Amino acid sequence: MSDTTNGRIHAIETCGTVDGPGIRYVIFTQGCPLRCAYCHNPDTWAPNGGHKVMSVRELLGDIVKYKSYFRFSGGGVTLSGGEPLMQKEFAAALFREVKREGLHTALDTAGYADIDGGTKEVLRHTDLVLLDVKSINPETFKQVTAKPIDKTLALARYLSDNAVSVWARFVLVPGLTDNQDEIHALGQYLATLRNIERVSVLPFHQLGANKWEALKMRYTLKDTPTPTDEETNRVRALLRGYGFVVS
Repeated sequence: MSDTTNGRIHAIETCGTVDGPGIRYVIFTQGCPLRCAYCHNPDTWAPNGGHKVMSVRELLGDIVKYKSYFRFSGGGVTLSGGEPLMQKEFAAALFREVKREGLHTALDTAGYADIDGGTKEVLRHTDLVLLDVKSINPETFKQVTAKPIDKTLALARYLSDNAVSVWARFVLVPGLTDNQDEIHALGQYLATLRNIERVSVLPFHQLGANKWEALKMRYTLKDTPTPTDEETNRVRALLRGYGFVVS
């Protein structure tokens, strides 16, 4: 791998504030194996969909322009998607060079990837994993993503066993992921992991619905409401009961 390694890039956000600590340079990669019912970027699914090819060298040349902001705020670079672990060689090369610049790295992933040499190489240069936990119930997980849960659970355990810091993120969708027993089961499962620094409960929203329509894709959640603050805070309180810092 080298700094000439190329990645398929969907979009870039130069001053993000929600995808890890501090001010972040967020790179959204193209390609995702999951088909999440509430995805707000379904245009990232196709590996060769609308995107541009950029090299690690090219990206790093832009990233370093913001280095003072990252250091002042405790921020850094986040690789998101799509699913960045579909481009393991690129992700590893990028994070290796970012670490050489003394910057923090965060990987935003749903964990649907084989734990092979490529994944381990990415994680070797990763300071924080933002792990999107769709559900702990295998049936609900498959209903949300159209994929089985096994790979995600295996990666979560690997991260715990290897002391990789994790912020878990859970999307609360009325009628889909809001079953209280399943949320209790999620809290119990996360409590078995030794590396969960915080848990975020994110209320479902309809902001991506227009993309589904533009792509002429069937959107099954068009009549699903955004959970109320009361409903969302109730789930946050439930997960706090398992000892987590919850936002």
